[in-house]
Formats: sequence, C-alpha cells, structure tokens
Amino acid sequence: MDDQRNIIIPETAEKIKVMANEKGFTMSCDNLTGNLLRMLVSAKSKARILELGTGAGYSTTWILEGMDDQSVLTTVEFDEQFASIAKESIQDPRVDFHVCDGGVFIEENRDKKFDIIFADTWPGKFYLLEEVLDMVQPNGIYIIDDLNQQPNWPDGHEAKVEALIEQLEQRKDFHLLKLDWSTGIIIMTKK
Repeated sequence: MDDQRNIIIPETAEKIKVMANEKGFTMSCDNLTGNLLRMLVSAKSKARILELGTGAGYSTTWILEGMDDQSVLTTVEFDEQFASIAKESIQDPRVDFHVCDGGVFIEENRDKKFDIIFADTWPGKFYLLEEVLDMVQPNGIYIIDDLNQQPNWPDGHEAKVEALIEQLEQRKDFHLLKLDWSTGIIIMTKK
C-alpha cells in the first residue's frame, strides 16, 4: 500500500528536492507524508497553519497545494541556507517565512492559535511540546513524522522518540492516531 507511483507531486517540490540535494539537505518529508499533509490541509478552509521546520520547503509545497485561497501558512526554519531555497522557489502570498530559532519563535508566539501544526523539527516535538500543543485550536490538528527508526538518527534518538510517543499517548485533551506508515506518523486532534 505504500505505492507512490500515482501520487501527483507539486511542481515546485521537484525543483526544491534537486536544489536541496545539491546543498546536502536530505531530510525532506517523503511523498506519502507530503500527500497526507496536502489532504489534511485541504479539509480545513480559512485555516491558520504552522509548519515548524521548513527545511528547503519540500513539505511547504505540499501544504500550500492543499490550502484554499483564504488559508495562511507560517513556516519556521533555523538554517538560512536551506530556508533560502524555499524562499527563492516558493512565491506565494499565503506563506510567511520566518528564518529563526524555532524555540524562540514558539516562545514569542505562544499566544497564537493554529488550526494545523506540522512539527517537523525538535522545537514543538522534543521540547516546547506543551507550548505548541497549547497553540492548537480546539478541533485543530497536530502532526509529527519520522517516528519509525531512520538511518540518519543520532545515537540515543530512539529513546527520545519512544518517550515522546508515550507522553503523547497519555494526553486526555487530544484524540491520537499512530500510523506505522511512511516514516511513522502521529496525527492528533484537539478535543
């Protein structure tokens, strides 16, 4: 069922993947995750969306493709080199790029609410988790990926992932769905 042959990939995504690989960035989401993001985003009209971890913008293109004209995306990336690929490749007035530390962004924007948050970096996933979950609107969605063991994980990362999953499973204020699919995904909806 992981057949990716029939997935229509956003045109800009292919360009971004090539540019990212040339600069040594290989941590973009896969097409299954991108397709899932596009589908989830398309179910929310006039949505306020937060992406933590723009990377080179690969997942950003999938999110934008699912958005309606009245939705807005705020995307945050620490690394200027990779963020510049996204900023140069994506010319869309619905997206607001922030090149800064994700933890600082969360602290400075903790009073804002979002309909969808995709946390694809350490802040908002492995630290400042409570703050980010508080930023999810009621009936909003929180998405994380890369929960199945990856070849690029540093030593000791598996224990961090297991602790994160255990912590999220204990929450009573969200519905939780674990998917042993793609790179390993959790989707949570706030009650």
